[in-house]
Amino acid sequence: MKLVKFAWIGLVASLLASSVNAIEVDEIVEKASRAAYYQGKDGKAKLSMTITDAQGRERQRELTILRRNDDGDTGKQKFFVYFERPSDVKGTTFLVWKNPGADDERWLYLPALDLVKRIAASDDRTSFVGSHYFYEDVSGRDPAMDEHKLVEETADYYVLESTPKDKSTAEFASYKSWVHKATFLAVKTEYLGEDGEAYRVYEALDVKEVDGYYTVVAGRMTDTRIGGYTTIINKGVEYDIDLEESLFEERSLRNPPRRQLR
Repeated sequence: MKLVKFAWIGLVASLLASSVNAIEVDEIVEKASRAAYYQGKDGKAKLSMTITDAQGRERQRELTILRRNDDGDTGKQKFFVYFERPSDVKGTTFLVWKNPGADDERWLYLPALDLVKRIAASDDRTSFVGSHYFYEDVSGRDPAMDEHKLVEETADYYVLESTPKDKSTAEFASYKSWVHKATFLAVKTEYLGEDGEAYRVYEALDVKEVDGYYTVVAGRMTDTRIGGYTTIINKGVEYDIDLEESLFEERSLRNPPRRQLR
């Protein structure tokens, strides 16, 4: 099963061969979380988002994401998202304070209303600015919220099944992740309902090495319940750029850090 087209050649799973007995499930989960959300001490990504509805109609979004890991090994992070295009969403900003073990704090600024809206924890798994991605997808779900088990191992992938410890925290019954052995990137995730059928699927479409970090540069989220899908293309990413913590304060929602967003 070919799940993703990698942009590099000659890297095979045998380089990092690990059997079921040689690596613990918790270690796979931790490494996958690090690979997806914690590369470098901070970073900036310029993204193009295309939202395609069930009728095939498209809407475009251009946005920039700033991310900073807190000092130490707490797992805490801060994210700042700025929407540049189109004109009807320009100036919309989104701020996340990620708090593993507790509720994340999220704020959304709507310039047309000059309104800062606090996103409740109960809304974490609702649509992010009309896309097929959820608010929670921006900063990632805390792995500690779920029980994880290794259900399959292939030459290239660990296949994990994860079930929420508290069913009220998610609309899914479980999800399956295909974690690439060489990079620990989850290149496919299926969210399953109580009937065991996948209704929401994330796929990494392309992966490249950037500044020494393997990075998903194209991804797609499909949702069969509402139809359609959202594709995100990473047009430019930088790591370890020394972002100051002061950029990630609530005041930046109305006054975004223009220099760092360029």
